[in-house]
Amino acid sequence: MGAVAEDRGAPRRTAGLLLEWYRRSRRDLPWRRRPTPYRVWVSEVMLQQTTVRAVVPYYVRFLRLFPTLRALAGARPAAVLAAWSGLGYYRRARNLHRAARTIVREHGGRFPRRLETALTLPGVGRYTAGAILSIAFGEPLPVVDGNVARVLSRLYLLEGPPGAARDRRTWSLAADLTAASGAPGDLNQALMELGATVCVPRDPGCPVCPLRRRCRARAVGAQRRVPAPPPKSRPPVTVRADLAVVTRRGRLLLRRRQDPALMHGLWELPMLTPGGASDGLRIELGAPIATLRHSITYRRLRLRVRPARLLSEPRHGSYRWFRRSDLHRLGTSSIVAKALAALDAAARDGRV
Repeated sequence: MGAVAEDRGAPRRTAGLLLEWYRRSRRDLPWRRRPTPYRVWVSEVMLQQTTVRAVVPYYVRFLRLFPTLRALAGARPAAVLAAWSGLGYYRRARNLHRAARTIVREHGGRFPRRLETALTLPGVGRYTAGAILSIAFGEPLPVVDGNVARVLSRLYLLEGPPGAARDRRTWSLAADLTAASGAPGDLNQALMELGATVCVPRDPGCPVCPLRRRCRARAVGAQRRVPAPPPKSRPPVTVRADLAVVTRRGRLLLRRRQDPALMHGLWELPMLTPGGASDGLRIELGAPIATLRHSITYRRLRLRVRPARLLSEPRHGSYRWFRRSDLHRLGTSSIVAKALAALDAAARDGRV
């Protein structure tokens, strides 16, 4: 890992450049307009593993449905999952809901200001706690996500493989900048914003970067190879299955998932893998009308949408009939919406 040696005033000057750039160039995002602890918290949870563009409409709708922490705490789990439907990584929604109830029950409905207490909440780790406490309360706490780590790795030329040593150094450098800034919330957001919009992974916009004259990676032409990439993730696995669209008197048959490891509790169309069954459901599948492609973590789903006829009543209690007008109140995978859109298109074309 490259050595870092700076004079004592360097963090303050670097922080000043970042803050000046951020206040001039930051994007107008809904959670930045009124950064209460609750609003910041919801945004940070939604932004985990999800792009800003995808999050914004979900965030606006979620805050309309649950405008306060107490409103979220008092909501039914199914309503929270319904509001989250399509955003993916549903454990985030469950933890957010559980933590809101904990805050109402144990902290008078106020997000705790002490880092140690915040870290005891479901789904709240060092990054999330630091973001909320610095942005909403002005606490001098650093944050390091993928964007921040990339900025700091290039700025200070942190070489070497990913691992605990590089993580510790990155958090230490982030803490130095935060402490020197006088505005920790804005400083943290400036680092995140720079990594998201300028200091991007493959083709960083060095000519417009406010730190270009201080960036050690750029000085030696290493900005495209620093930081070293993480180890390759689990190789993708292709899963092929049929989605059965069963209707009766204007109602649609859905199944509630009982898999704790993946989308637990969400409603989905019956899914049948080749040679398999769906909880003893007896149906007759029609001809495929579309093939959907969908990715969930390492799984690459190839799903044939097939109208189907029920041969006997479902024996498993996880099946229920719903009107399509009721679906917006359910926690459903985005696959359901894609399948129904394909069915509607086929109906317009006279294929069903």
